[in-house]
Amino acid sequence: MMNIRPENTQDYEAIRSLTYLAFENHPHHEPGAKPTEHLIVEKLRNTERLALSLVAEDGESVVGHIAFSPITINGKASKWLALAPVSVAPKVQGKGIGSLLINRALEILKQRDVDGVVLIGEPAYYSRFGFNHSPELTVSGIPKEYFMINSWCESIPSGEVRFDPAFG
Repeated sequence: MMNIRPENTQDYEAIRSLTYLAFENHPHHEPGAKPTEHLIVEKLRNTERLALSLVAEDGESVVGHIAFSPITINGKASKWLALAPVSVAPKVQGKGIGSLLINRALEILKQRDVDGVVLIGEPAYYSRFGFNHSPELTVSGIPKEYFMINSWCESIPSGEVRFDPAFG
């Protein structure tokens, strides 16, 4: 049985380790580049910019993690969040843990004062969670097919999205 719950301080090292391993040799990284996603999560946490951070726990082990942080649109604060990163321990990838994390997080965020979520990711994967392309919102330097949104507000804002400085 998989338990999805908010992170706590005892999870920090497990999140760091599994995020590093999940992104090691990732196909979107330059060959030989070391992962930095674990550092992004730590920077967001240290600056209190993690809007939501959930773990997937299989018995006693943390095997998955998902993080959300605020974005700006046209340089102004918004009610939108970025989903990044979502990490699953390599030994259990492909077993639906990422899907469980994403679905549970979106359920939680729909109950909060959040208008939507943006991400950079594989369209074939994220479209199943309601993410799609939007001409209204853009992000610099990323091919448009990989920048996706999931909105649950009446009107989608228009403009340039910027992720938290933790993303570099």
